[in-house]
Amino acid sequence: MAGELFDKAFEPAYGHAVPVADQVARLTVNNPSAFTFHGTNSYIVGRDTLAVIDPGPEDEAHLAALLAAIDGRPVSHIFVSHTHRDHAPLSRRLKEATGALIVAEGPHRAARPLHEGETNPFAESADMGFVPDVAVGDGETISGDGWALSAIHTPGHTANHVSFALEGSGIVFSADHVMAWATTVVAPPDGAMGDYMTSLEKMLARDDRLYLPGHGGPVKEPASFLRGLRTHRRMRERAIRERIASGDRLISDMVKAIYRDTDPRLHGAAALSVLAHIEDLIEKGAIKADGPPSLNGVFEPG
Repeated sequence: MAGELFDKAFEPAYGHAVPVADQVARLTVNNPSAFTFHGTNSYIVGRDTLAVIDPGPEDEAHLAALLAAIDGRPVSHIFVSHTHRDHAPLSRRLKEATGALIVAEGPHRAARPLHEGETNPFAESADMGFVPDVAVGDGETISGDGWALSAIHTPGHTANHVSFALEGSGIVFSADHVMAWATTVVAPPDGAMGDYMTSLEKMLARDDRLYLPGHGGPVKEPASFLRGLRTHRRMRERAIRERIASGDRLISDMVKAIYRDTDPRLHGAAALSVLAHIEDLIEKGAIKADGPPSLNGVFEPG
């Protein structure tokens, strides 16, 4: 299923702006990793007065590449999909260089409060100092010179995740919510599986023709891809329930069985994904826990 669904073909072309649609160019940061694939994608929208989407991490070479691609044209807005450090921090430097307004859903926040004694495993991944100039509401449209971007709140990966639709084009900048190369990481307490699945349904209710994600190449048939993602997540949920029914009580045992073909570097993220599913299953009453759900908790059928 996963092998058929995902497409890892991608040429990052570091340092160069690659046209990907009418008045849209992509620049990829040279920050490859198990979580970022070949790197974070930034997008430049417009012809005369521009918008930049997801400037990326603090990276001098990428800032220089962005400014070269901007080529002296005015930039009115910088859109940030969410506050992970591979997407947001460079927005401040770019604002200093261009005078643009930074637009985002809001500062970083967790999807739920920390349980007593719990630590956030991705706390250092968040840009806690990020504050947008403009907090954009769900469905709100911000217009520039020859373009308009509408916010689609898509929590799940983070509580403040937002995708942006380029009005009149059928294009959505889906950031880390939907990517062609892999499923997004949903890691409590920053992320929530229930929110993620609701956001998938929200995107399925739309009629878009192309997604330009935060990592990797485009999603060219969004509706069928979204249905595939939904099926993939439901299969994961079913596998977790089956492991618990067969006697597994610890997330570490479930990960060994369910993710045996996954890169071991991602097993930590896989464990958090299992935890996200378990939190959702507990909320639905499908399983029970011996206390607040955690990576070291004990789980049994509901």
